[in-house]
Amino acid sequence: MNKRTYRIGQIVPSSNITMETEVPLMLSRAVVPNDVTFTFHSSRAPMKNVSAPELAAMNSHMERCARELSDARMDIIASACLVAIMSQGAGYHRKTQAELEAVCHVEAPDTQVITSAGALVDSLKAIGAKRVSFITPYMKGLTELVAGYIENEGIKVKDTISLEIPNNLDVGAQDPKNLIEIVKRLDTSNVDAVVLSACVQMPSLSALAEVQKSFDVPVLSTAAATVFQILKALKLPTVVPDAGELLSGKY
Repeated sequence: MNKRTYRIGQIVPSSNITMETEVPLMLSRAVVPNDVTFTFHSSRAPMKNVSAPELAAMNSHMERCARELSDARMDIIASACLVAIMSQGAGYHRKTQAELEAVCHVEAPDTQVITSAGALVDSLKAIGAKRVSFITPYMKGLTELVAGYIENEGIKVKDTISLEIPNNLDVGAQDPKNLIEIVKRLDTSNVDAVVLSACVQMPSLSALAEVQKSFDVPVLSTAAATVFQILKALKLPTVVPDAGELLSGKY
C-alpha cells in the first residue's frame, strides 16, 4: 500500500501558538484511511497586538508567507487569522484566497488555499446555520466587525461576548475550560450554532466536546472549521472525535 502524506501549510500571526497546536492535534485524531498521514508547516506574519493597524500590516505579509510555503509544495495552505480578514470588509476572504492562490500556483499549481475566515463562514453554511452566537477574545469594536462580516454572509448574529484581551500572547494563554462557564452567559436562544471561539488564537479544543453536550445545535470553533474545510478539500472524511458536531461526519 502506498502511503499518502498530505502537507498542511498555515500562515499564522507571529504571536500565534494555538493553530499550530489544535489543527495538528485534530488532524492526528481524524478518522482517515490508514495510509494517510499529515505533516505540518508554517510561515509567520508579524502581529503582537490585536488592533486594526497591526492586522492591516499583517495582511501585507500574506503573499510572502504563501510564496515561502509554496516552495515546499503544500497540498493545502490555510491563512489562519480570522479577524485580520474580517476586519478588512465584506467578502474579503474571497479576495485573499484568490490572491494567495495566484502566488502559490506559480510554483505549486496544485496547492489549494483556504482562509480561517472563509472556513468559519462556509462551515456555518454547511450546517445550515441562519442564526448564531459566538465568543471572541477581541475588543468590542473588532467583535462588531466580525459580527457584521458574518451577517453580510446571510447569517444573523444573535449575541456575542467580547473578552477584550488586546495582547495576542495573552489570548493564547487562556484556559479553554473557562469557556465552559463563559458560554453560559451567551444568549443562545433559537440559534442554529454556537461558535465557542471565533478566533484562531483563543484555545477551545479541550472544551468543545463538553460544551457540545450542553447544546442540541452544533458547537464549533474557528480551528475546528479550518480542519473541517481542510479535510473536505482533501476529499477525506470529516470525522474527528471530541471536536464538536461539525466534525462528526454528519456534514
